[in-house]
Amino acid sequence: MNIFEAIFLGAVQGITEFIPVSSSGHLIILRNFIGLKEIPLLFDILLHFSTLLVVIIIFRSRIAQLFIVLYRLIRSGVGAEDRENLKTIYLILSATVATAVVGFLILPLEDFLVGSPRFVSILLVLTGILLFVSRYFKGEQGYLEMRAVKGAFIGLAQGLGVLAGISRSGITISAALLCGLERKRAGEFSFLIAIPAILGALILQIKDVDNLIAVVNLPVLLAGLISSFILGFFSLLLLLRLINRGKIYLFSYYLIPVGILTFLVL
Repeated sequence: MNIFEAIFLGAVQGITEFIPVSSSGHLIILRNFIGLKEIPLLFDILLHFSTLLVVIIIFRSRIAQLFIVLYRLIRSGVGAEDRENLKTIYLILSATVATAVVGFLILPLEDFLVGSPRFVSILLVLTGILLFVSRYFKGEQGYLEMRAVKGAFIGLAQGLGVLAGISRSGITISAALLCGLERKRAGEFSFLIAIPAILGALILQIKDVDNLIAVVNLPVLLAGLISSFILGFFSLLLLLRLINRGKIYLFSYYLIPVGILTFLVL
């Protein structure tokens, strides 16, 4: 892999990881259309690290609030003013457990499913339909009104996001809106539950990295990492703005035609 390929792949990851169009689905499509090579494992891990870093930076204030509440809970107990943050943590835990269960059930099938570009194209169309329908989900609830079962439902949706062609952000935001969360919180919750999910994926990948450091040189790694971080940062800001305005369905106008075209061509 040369530095230009690294910048290109970093850009693709940075843009498609956050906007609801399925980053893994697009990489498979590019691999079949333009002969894109398999991404080295170490490079893939760094791209996911970049994704995690973007989420932590953008939601740093909210994450700090949650850790402060956890500290209070351990040290001296929490007050009434901490109820919403405590409920948020509870919902994140519910979602994370559900994600892990679904993820481990689907993981053995991933290689079989990923091997079919047509299957990926079908999932892209289904993701587009889901985003289009989500415009009719009029969520008005906050975290306090949410039950743990709804957090688990959103986590189940996130687990399905491991399939190439299903957008993790798209399916979780749509699930959160369907569960009644108002738009801003739906977007926030989607990325708060992404943090433990990405960390878990990184841990699973890192154990396979032995002796791979020499496969990609440092300048190439840094080029891809910086490209992914910069474009990912602005992509997430754009997505959050569109969520708040109820415009996330606009991505369906891209996903459905691309999915159909890919199905017909590949």
